Amino acid sequence: MRILVVDDDRRLCNIVKRGLVEEAHTVDVAYDGEEGGYLAEVNPYDLIILDIMMPKKDGIEVCRELRSKNINIPIMMLTAKDAVEDRVKGLDSGADDYVVKPFAFSELLARVRALLRREGPLKSSEITVGELVLDTRTRELRKGKKIIELTTKEYTILEYLMRHSNMVVTRTMIEEHAWDYDFNSISNLVDVYIRRLRRKIGDGEKGNVIQTVRGAGYRLRAQ
Repeated sequence: MRILVVDDDRRLCNIVKRGLVEEAHTVDVAYDGEEGGYLAEVNPYDLIILDIMMPKKDGIEVCRELRSKNINIPIMMLTAKDAVEDRVKGLDSGADDYVVKPFAFSELLARVRALLRREGPLKSSEITVGELVLDTRTRELRKGKKIIELTTKEYTILEYLMRHSNMVVTRTMIEEHAWDYDFNSISNLVDVYIRRLRRKIGDGEKGNVIQTVRGAGYRLRAQ
């Protein structure tokens, strides 16, 4: 999943980003509300983690502006304020959840998982396409009784393909989901990872295949 973290505390941003990347998420960061609002409008995020007290624009204003533009990305407010009225103000502005600093990263991660499950098309932690079964909690991929080891980036791309099985996804869509804002789209990394995934899942064998849709992108389907 692609997540935007907006907080003027750069150290906290880096800690949260590192932890989320370790969980196979793609993460962009912004250090003020103005930049965060811009990134949220131009990129397809699955979740925004948004601080309230920030320069240029506070999180409440950013949240309200996004909701007024019908941008319904799940938003988690992250702030040092712990008064009940501050929580109410954050939720009333359109936020979906609220976490008070300081927090345990394990709690933040659990809330991230809960919000992504709520918004995602699949409620179960397992995604099944043909003979492939991907457990999104353990990041374990099984094909029949065989466990297939995946790198973090391979997992991210395959999860995206499995969530959009039988649909054509373009290279741009994969790039936007699997890499951050600074990714060089001129590279052929998407094709490189698709080839690796094909080898690992036994593409063309009974069960699953990643098709190349000429001039469009790729499609994962069950044979």
